[in-house]
Amino acid sequence: IRHSVNTVAVTGGSFLSDCLIFALFFPATVFLEGELAMIHSLFIINSSGDVFMEKHWKSVIPRSICDYFFDAQRKANNNEDIPPVITTPHHYLISVLRSNLFFIAVCMTEVPPLFVIEFLHRVVDTFEDYFGECTESIIKEHYVVVYELLDEMLDNGFPLATESNILKELIKPPNILRTIANTVTGKSNVSGTLPTGQLSNVPWRRSGVKYTNNEAYFDVTEEVDAIIDKSGATVAAEIQGYIDCCIKLSGMPDLTLTFINPRLFDDVSFHPCVRLKRWESERVLSFVPPDGNSRLLSYHIGSQSVVAIPVYIRHNISFRDVGGGRLDITVGPKQTMGRAVEGVVLEVPMPKCVLNCNLTVSQGKYTFDSVSKVLRWELGRIDPTKLPNMRGNISVQSGSPPPESNPTVNVQFTITQLALSGLKVNRLDIYGEKYKPFKGVKYITKAGRFQVRT
Repeated sequence: IRHSVNTVAVTGGSFLSDCLIFALFFPATVFLEGELAMIHSLFIINSSGDVFMEKHWKSVIPRSICDYFFDAQRKANNNEDIPPVITTPHHYLISVLRSNLFFIAVCMTEVPPLFVIEFLHRVVDTFEDYFGECTESIIKEHYVVVYELLDEMLDNGFPLATESNILKELIKPPNILRTIANTVTGKSNVSGTLPTGQLSNVPWRRSGVKYTNNEAYFDVTEEVDAIIDKSGATVAAEIQGYIDCCIKLSGMPDLTLTFINPRLFDDVSFHPCVRLKRWESERVLSFVPPDGNSRLLSYHIGSQSVVAIPVYIRHNISFRDVGGGRLDITVGPKQTMGRAVEGVVLEVPMPKCVLNCNLTVSQGKYTFDSVSKVLRWELGRIDPTKLPNMRGNISVQSGSPPPESNPTVNVQFTITQLALSGLKVNRLDIYGEKYKPFKGVKYITKAGRFQVRT
């Protein structure tokens, strides 16, 4: 699917964005036939399994429909294993898990599942943009604004306004003074005028933007997904990256962002503002930026490239027939380009037969949850001259046989001012405006699903 309205560009490999762009520009024409993409209801469920909020765009669907979801939840080993699409005799339940909350969309007809999943993620992103975070208490505190947002984002079951700039012109973000004034006067946050961007071919940017200080900042974040085998060899490794921007520029600037090595990208998904043809021909990002915070692009670097592994783990976990087991783990930096590895956390899901862990750590602190059987070691920053170590004894139930396999080690870490793939921004040029903005780029490498087998 590819559609272009001047600067609107959607690329293959970004199917989710494709769906939303079509719904944004043709909400009543593309999906109307046969009610193909109709979302009837939304239920939000907390970690305790309570439906604390529901919203219906068509007919009211009873909460009992969520029993199918609860059945799937009971059968799954953990929340991440719950099927995102659940088929019932008369409905389809499509869910996402964000901020420890389940957002469940109910559809009456077959729909593209990724279309609905992307919309649910956009709903959560909008809540976080408006309220700072998306939790049960925050949603309950701002019920009125939440319902107003959902009314604007979905019109009669079809996605309509999903851009932050448009929504903020329609519905003012809550603050104390506005809340007090609305309570006294009986008014709502909904604006009485149509957003200026809704009528232009750049709906992601409102007109007449003015700033005293013009700034453009970009965050290049890369998450490393890796599986390391027992000998330390890399079984699989790939990078999921994204570039977030914070643009506070006056007027209607036209930006060009170039990279030193743009051929690194295996797969790229753009914000609608990026001009696709310019990228395909020159590997240059040319765009009229959204006002404020937005994700400019997401990318993937996988099997086509060799992904460097920034940390290594020396481990020795053994269980005996009698007397429990023994654990010895050491963590160290590997390929970090001289950058410090910070925020390091190791989690070891122990077998069910483990009762306790009596360990000694040279750095940080460890905890063992006797219910979930998860050993967690928070060691912070790695000092290359004195590598962190954790060792000690593991207590197991008497008479229980040794586990069939050793547990895996899940690793979390952060490396600032480093893009592990080697991606670097070359320069940012601005056209259409005469001022010179402040510009900055920050690089961050984090662990995604980083697993070491023992």
